[in-house]
Amino acid sequence: MNKVIRTLKLTTAAAAFSVSAAYAEDVEVLHWWTSGGEAAALNVLKQDLETQGIGWQDMPVAGGGGTEAMTVLRARVTAGDPPTAVQALGFDILDWGNQGALANLNDLAAQEGWDEVVPEALQFFAKVDGKWISAPVNVHSTNWVWANKSVLDANGIAVPETWEDFVAAVETLKAAGITPIAHGGQAWQDATVFDAVAMSAGGPEFYKAAFIDLDEETLGSDTMKEAFDRMAFIRDNVDDNFSGRDWNLATAMVINGEAGFQMMGDWAKGEFLNAGKVPGEDFLCFRFPGTQDQVTFNADQFMMFDQGGTVSQEQAALASAILSPSFQIAFNKVKGSVPARTDVDGSELDACGQQGMKDLAAAASSGNLFGSMAHGHAAPASVKNAVYDVVTAHFNGEYDSETAVLELVDAVSIAK
Repeated sequence: MNKVIRTLKLTTAAAAFSVSAAYAEDVEVLHWWTSGGEAAALNVLKQDLETQGIGWQDMPVAGGGGTEAMTVLRARVTAGDPPTAVQALGFDILDWGNQGALANLNDLAAQEGWDEVVPEALQFFAKVDGKWISAPVNVHSTNWVWANKSVLDANGIAVPETWEDFVAAVETLKAAGITPIAHGGQAWQDATVFDAVAMSAGGPEFYKAAFIDLDEETLGSDTMKEAFDRMAFIRDNVDDNFSGRDWNLATAMVINGEAGFQMMGDWAKGEFLNAGKVPGEDFLCFRFPGTQDQVTFNADQFMMFDQGGTVSQEQAALASAILSPSFQIAFNKVKGSVPARTDVDGSELDACGQQGMKDLAAAASSGNLFGSMAHGHAAPASVKNAVYDVVTAHFNGEYDSETAVLELVDAVSIAK
């Protein structure tokens, strides 16, 4: 990886913004990449900036999904002390942009041709009123399943193609005394699973109507009850200690052979790679059964806070480094995601990464690429949080499926 980092160069456009190390200031970056695989990926960006004489003030806020990070950010902004750059997702970026809090990156974007290489679905969350306000780092897809290959092989389990196949596989593992599903009981994790389960139960038109269009009839439908019934099955097949567990600790259960499956976005792959595991040999990656032709996504971006009306030299260097083709490949090889640019060669990625790029392109061309509700790319934060509350309450046994459907309709109606 160090060789890759040494070869990273500033683009011609970024050079116009670069300054000598003697005058460069640090960038203070707020983020929630704190697991082993995530930290390794972030180090790629830190080292790239160091080669440009720019220091890095790290401001990590633990908690996958970014909820805690956004709470810290609001406190910083209220105090009049926003960080230089902040990792953010979807509608959170648009909310800050609409408040006029973010810097205008249009000059840099025009010089480097971002409009031509960043997919339109990502640009939707990177622009406000035609102005670039953030730099996309990657595209994650969230409807993945990760499996321990040895555990599956030892129990005669093939990759499940349908929900019924998945149920059978889970029951086989349970009968063998193995925890079938590794899961962390946090609201965003519950919702990540629910994304895939709902898509599987109802298909793409159902998913769009429910979580993007927020159609009340769809939210209150029998299909939604089926989705909650399936979530109840999953709840019955996680271990007793799931509550509050961080996602990467659930991934470790699969890595160590303590559990068979985990439903999680492709950032989980970074944990397998960080543990020295090889896709296809040690672990398997596949779409949640019934969603093989669909992709739900989120995209990590770094939004740049207005530092007095102009983009600082350090912000420009950071944004340029993020969008450079070399960095996009180097970073995403480690992170588990796929590049945010469409013009990069993915041959250096592993089998799961190449499959991710192929799935993303196919879903985009077929109209089956959808923003993830769980990760703030389907509906605004108020709606997302309302869905979180209902899904988690149901997962923890506070509601049966029929009650959960009624609560979901009411919660979304109030939050809209």
